[in-house]
Amino acid sequence: MSKSPEFPTILAVTGWATAATVAAFVMANTGHAPGEAVGVPMGSASAEASPVTDTVAEAEVVPAPAATAEAPTTAPAAEIILAQAAPEPTATGSIAPAAAEHPSMPANPLGLGRAALSEEIDAWDVAVLPDGTGLPVGSGDVETGDEVFAANCASCHGDFAEGLDSWPVLAGGDNSLTDPRPVKTVGSYWPYLSTVFDYVHRSMPFGSAQTLTPDDTYAITAFLLYSNGIVEDDFVLTNENFTSIVMPNADGFYPDDRAQTEYPLFTGEPCMENCLPGTPQVTKRAIDLKVTPTDADGKPAGTLPVLSDAPAIPAVVQVAADEAPAVPEPVAEAAPVAEAPAESAPVETAAADPALIAAGATVFKKCSSCHKVGEGAKNAVGPTLNGIVGHDAGTVEGFKYSNPLLAMAEAGLVWDEANLNAFLENPRSFMKGTRMAFAGLKSEDERSAVIAYLASLGG
Repeated sequence: MSKSPEFPTILAVTGWATAATVAAFVMANTGHAPGEAVGVPMGSASAEASPVTDTVAEAEVVPAPAATAEAPTTAPAAEIILAQAAPEPTATGSIAPAAAEHPSMPANPLGLGRAALSEEIDAWDVAVLPDGTGLPVGSGDVETGDEVFAANCASCHGDFAEGLDSWPVLAGGDNSLTDPRPVKTVGSYWPYLSTVFDYVHRSMPFGSAQTLTPDDTYAITAFLLYSNGIVEDDFVLTNENFTSIVMPNADGFYPDDRAQTEYPLFTGEPCMENCLPGTPQVTKRAIDLKVTPTDADGKPAGTLPVLSDAPAIPAVVQVAADEAPAVPEPVAEAAPVAEAPAESAPVETAAADPALIAAGATVFKKCSSCHKVGEGAKNAVGPTLNGIVGHDAGTVEGFKYSNPLLAMAEAGLVWDEANLNAFLENPRSFMKGTRMAFAGLKSEDERSAVIAYLASLGG
């Protein structure tokens, strides 16, 4: 809900609509409109103005049977409640609208509902604005956020905020907004931290919205900041330091000024005839503009072959056959060709146990949500791992590493098999403060297999 002046009016209108529904129900069950005196026929203005009222008045003179002598003192429950709830008449005899008690509210033409109380508005209005307006008092740290996120969010967004199946990725995507397929995450795209807090507090977890406490929401927000490399692992987010966080893409948005800059170009009076002098001429064709796709032969895609060229095909094949005997001669003279495989050092690495590499590819699926490998791989939540085995740590271009890893890299850390094995067994024990929340591979066989798989990828 927005913190705007119109918000109380919206609640009041909602209350009026609800009250109208209740009034219709009461009328259907009692035969009387709200505020109408019990015993007076519905719709009659006064006792003198209605013949029906005279009949009723005359009937009241006749002594009632003994069985009903006490009836007037025991009115139906609905009539008693209605009489208690009826508005008090004013000095002029009319019923004052409930909204009259709240001068700030517009006149109530229906005589139903009331102004929303400040407590009711506060209960609905949970909006948090970029300047911190609406933030509840509270705090949460990264470590607690990791636990709360795992319990409430990881089933959709993954343990590392990498996104599962079709659920959104929340971490990574640095410098990808100009790519053909940008990765829009909390760190790479969202301009304000208040949007993160507001959305989590208002709408998450999925299916159980608004069950998180303010402290839980602060903790989750801190964890997402950490997962995107914006804060360190010991950071504590509070309502006091909230506005000090500047998101990486805070300057990546600009006001939508198309109404002033573009719309006037398309709102003028269109030309319908004689728009250009002279006779229209075709100056270019689509094929000249290179917008028509072509086949390998340079002709427009889908061009059928010329049937008259068919007899020439066997002749070309025959020429190739006639020249075939000359082919072995240069091959025999090219001695270095036979030695080339022996000179290629990586061949021996590629000749590693195929079964072990295949097993490693299967184990790597546990890592693939954050790390990409192979041709065209790009940094995601974690860096690409092509050529990682034997490579200096912290040198993948374009990836923002944590401070603990950069410190170890500066000290000379190399990802040889021994260091990779120790890191994969227990990342947080090997590197204190690492952003990698993965628990590790406890099986020696799995670690050996995944290292063999990574080594097979080369650089």
